Formats: sequence, structure tokens, C-alpha cells
Amino acid sequence: MEWMTICMEDSRTLMESLGLKYEPVAISLIRKGEAIPEGYARPDKPLRHCQAIMRARRGEMLLVQADRQACPVGASSLGFVQAPEKVASGEFHHNMGIYAEQAAARATIEQRPSLEAGSMEATALAPLSKATLKPDVVVMTGTPEQMFWILPAATTFSNGGRVTVDMAAVQAACADATLKPYLTGHVNISLGCFGCRKTTDIAPEEMLVGIPVDRMREIVAAVREMGEGPIPKSREKA
Repeated sequence: MEWMTICMEDSRTLMESLGLKYEPVAISLIRKGEAIPEGYARPDKPLRHCQAIMRARRGEMLLVQADRQACPVGASSLGFVQAPEKVASGEFHHNMGIYAEQAAARATIEQRPSLEAGSMEATALAPLSKATLKPDVVVMTGTPEQMFWILPAATTFSNGGRVTVDMAAVQAACADATLKPYLTGHVNISLGCFGCRKTTDIAPEEMLVGIPVDRMREIVAAVREMGEGPIPKSREKA
């Protein structure tokens, strides 16, 4: 089965079984020296990674190259540029008011997942059903109830046990939902962050889940099976 057909089927299963308002977003990381894909629109003005995700979930196919990355924090984490001094030192996030001390903000940046500066050429984002490239990560947005079902689908459905997630108060879309799954091969969730909540249309009641592409088939199969029993049953109020 060719990849585009798989993407269309996976998107339909997730949308229908979970009752999603927006389509999952396929994200491909274009490494330095790789060919720039056709069929993806280049934005006419710089975009943050989180903004590109929110536009892609509504249907757009976007290619965001290094010179169109609007957020230096996300761009440095995604491997486009070096972290600016004010970001690396913690000054930037301390000044936002969500860290009491600059050292706390600096520690957060030092621990974030990131790629080597200059290693990436672009990000290509599309609704999962329209993706022409095999994605590296699929990011979903939805309510906690909808996103909850990805956790048993990814882990406990087959193997049992408990789930560990890794997130911070910053970089929800870029570091936590995109890079963490990409680098670890594990599903990760984020409740959102200051940046994405201030600059995108993500709703107060929405959150994000990132799925590494190598886990998609397994996860979608589990969601499909749960969609025929546990999911609808849990939504029947006594």
C-alpha cells in the first residue's frame, strides 16, 4: 500500500474514532542538502512552527524554510539556527514572567530537545490525508478526552504499564510535540505553552500530541479497535 493511501486511511480513522475537529498534521523535517519538495506552499511571511501546525490542521500544505522561521526559540530547537544569546541565557523567557529566576529559564533551555544548528533545511507540514512526503512526526490537537486515547493506543493497549511524558512550560509544538517524538521514537504530549497560546488559534481546551511515524500503524490500529468499544462506551453518560 503506497504511503499517501496509508496517510489518508490513518487520518480518516483518527478523525472518526476520536471525533477530532481538525485533521492530524504530517510534519517532515527536511535535512540540509535534501531536495526541497514540490506541492507545498511557501508562506509569504515568516511563521512560527506552532502557527504552521495550526494552519496545516485546517488544510494548508506549507514549506517553512530557515529564512521563514519566525520564532528564534523554535528555529534554534529545530536545527535551523544557533539559539540567540538572550534565549540561551534564560533572559528571554525570564522576561516573559513564567520563570521566577533567569537561571530557571536557562535550565529549561539547556534541557530541551534540540537538533544541531544548521542541520535542517525546512519543515514541510500538511494535513495527514494530503501529505505527499512520509512524515517524521504526526501532531494532533484536540481536547484532553480525545488525546487521552492515544496513550493507551501507544503503550498500555498492548503492553500495559504506565506512561511517562516530558514537557515544559515553553516550546509545546516545536520541542515537546515534534522533536521529542522524533528523537526518542515515543509518543509525547504537551498541554500547550505561552507562545502557541498567544500566537495561534489553539483553543484553551485543546492540547497537543506528537506521534513518531514508525508508531503510527500500531497506534491507529489500536484506536480503530477501541473506537468500536471503549471510546463510544466512555462517552455514554450514566
